[in-house]
Amino acid sequence: MWEQQIARDLSIGVKQVLSVLELIKEGSTVPFIARYRKEKTGGLDEVQIINIKNEHERLEAFQKRKEYILQHIEEQGKLSPELKKAIESCIDSALLEDLYLPYKTRRKTRADIAREKGLEPLAKTIYEQKEVRILQNLKTFLSDKVNSETEALQGAKDIIAEWINEDTEVRSHLREQFENHALLFSKPARGKKDDPDAQKFRDYFEFDQKLTGMPSHRFLAIMRGRDLGFLSVKAEPDTEKSLRNVKRKLLRGYNDLSDVVAEALDDAYDRLLQPSLENEVIAKEKKRADEEAILVFALNAQQLLLASPLGEKRVLALDPGFRSGCKWVCLSERGELLTYGTIYPHEPQRQEEASQKTIEKVIKEFELQAIAVGNGTAGRETLQFLQNFVAQSVPVFSVNESGASIYSASAIAREEFPDHDVTVRGAVSIGRRLMDPLAELVKIDPKSIGVGQYQHDVNQSLLQDRLTDVVTLSVNKVGVNLNTASKHLLSYVSGLGPALAEKIVSYRNENKGFGSRDELKKVPRLGSKAFEQCAGFLRIRGSKNPLDNTGVHPERYDLVKRMAKSAGLSVDALIGNANAWAQINLLAFVDEKAEIGLPTLEDIKQEMLKPGLDPRGVAENVRFDSAVQKMEDLHEGMTLTGIVTNMTNFGCFVDIGVKQDGLVHISEMSNKFIKHPSEVVQLGQQVSVRVTQIDLPRKRLGLSMKN
Repeated sequence: MWEQQIARDLSIGVKQVLSVLELIKEGSTVPFIARYRKEKTGGLDEVQIINIKNEHERLEAFQKRKEYILQHIEEQGKLSPELKKAIESCIDSALLEDLYLPYKTRRKTRADIAREKGLEPLAKTIYEQKEVRILQNLKTFLSDKVNSETEALQGAKDIIAEWINEDTEVRSHLREQFENHALLFSKPARGKKDDPDAQKFRDYFEFDQKLTGMPSHRFLAIMRGRDLGFLSVKAEPDTEKSLRNVKRKLLRGYNDLSDVVAEALDDAYDRLLQPSLENEVIAKEKKRADEEAILVFALNAQQLLLASPLGEKRVLALDPGFRSGCKWVCLSERGELLTYGTIYPHEPQRQEEASQKTIEKVIKEFELQAIAVGNGTAGRETLQFLQNFVAQSVPVFSVNESGASIYSASAIAREEFPDHDVTVRGAVSIGRRLMDPLAELVKIDPKSIGVGQYQHDVNQSLLQDRLTDVVTLSVNKVGVNLNTASKHLLSYVSGLGPALAEKIVSYRNENKGFGSRDELKKVPRLGSKAFEQCAGFLRIRGSKNPLDNTGVHPERYDLVKRMAKSAGLSVDALIGNANAWAQINLLAFVDEKAEIGLPTLEDIKQEMLKPGLDPRGVAENVRFDSAVQKMEDLHEGMTLTGIVTNMTNFGCFVDIGVKQDGLVHISEMSNKFIKHPSEVVQLGQQVSVRVTQIDLPRKRLGLSMKN
């Protein structure tokens, strides 16, 4: 029904849109469609498919709103053929609500009261502006409900003001003025100018800027100040200019009647139109700012989820602290807790020698291959302490621990470690994040990862949906080891979900693992559709069928066998054999009836050349400058190595090892113009920065990546 409009709005072919919607209707997931149905969609990627899905849902909701409005007006007996046609042909949600406005259920208005007094005929005569003598005959409208001529005239003006407010042309014109020319004004709320808590918003105490196009972070900051009661905010275009064309439309000449209509117009604007359109334009700008902020958050979350893993190594992980000490844990290659304890290398205990001996002992005893240190309180000092004596033999990594405390107190952590306290659980999470960030971070609400701008101020439902998409796409992009993945990781695999993930883990535990992908069909309640959707994203190392450890879907196993046979090789011998693949003519295996085209064949070839390739790369560790421990150690012009910890639309934040991340404004990120920080850096990346500004009182650092 909406295919052509979606195709036009998204600049995608109608046939592609139809194919995507049909696949979704059949129960296919976005990752499955993007990866294994390229021939049907014309090679659309995950983002395009999600956009089609979301736009279709939006248009369906719009259609349901139309149907509700038509039914509601018809029940009132007021649905004329002209109104019905206008509603049915409407494609703009704002205009639709304007058409519905006169028929909405509402509280009794001043105009309703005036109508009950019998003043609508008077209002109609005045609005037409023809019979000037009506103003000399107001006494004819007096009754037991209307006590004076003044009351009669005011009632008529109230009715006219409501008519003006409900005039779709008037509203459309003023809406255009608000959307394109409104300024956003902010000032301290009454009595808040000297409030210490309001000072963080002092940049907006005497502020005005054009609303449209305002940077999303600035708009959201102002809205936060308003919602906290520190700022008074108003959005409005030039009133006189905005009403000029409205007056031309409504006022007929210059006489006493037109003066009354002008007074009604001013009242309609001040009391009805301005507040309504102000709320509407602020809500629209809020939606735009939300979407922009959510996009930034989603990009950051995706980069964090897809951060390079260390892999299956035996790890010592530390959750640093001063007075309470540093909780340490030893983890096996599979992330299992082996042992744990606490050291006190810092003030006030300062047991450096004993702490060093403990660390050296567990490294030797458990043959540990890497050390993970949380980057929170005492993280910098602990990192330096360890690097002083173990860095040559065992690499030491700084690990972003945002959200680790959320995990350690969660039901998931209690289920995994019922006999251990939050400090042990937090240290385990830090170690596992180094080994496989994705597998560990899926256990935490993405909103708690802490890599966005104003994530607590945006539409939480929209944010949750977008982040769920990000986690799902990230998990399926990497693939999941069926025999080791947690149920939390499995729940994000295409076609599964929490219930089936639980069933898979139970079956795995009872049967000591899966020997093949085909064995998934034995899992209770995992039907053929779920198998189709999930199988290609699950990996089984050591399976009798080598294809089970690749991204080749089981539906294409016979195809791969035929390709191997054409090369005179077994499937096993074809894996990783670049010479053999160079001799295979992919065009010979194109089969339009079976929907096998070059995109699928090229994907199979790449999977077979590099089976199980992790797209995330390899984790790297960073050594901070040992001479720099705190902000007081810095001076302008100093060049340092740091790690990108967060990105926003206006720049990125970099940890240089002084407990306070510095801001690299977008204008200081590159010698050439860039639209977004992601064009230059990504989360977790090691960068070289120059200190440009040090503000000790406000604990702010300015950094530059130029030159």
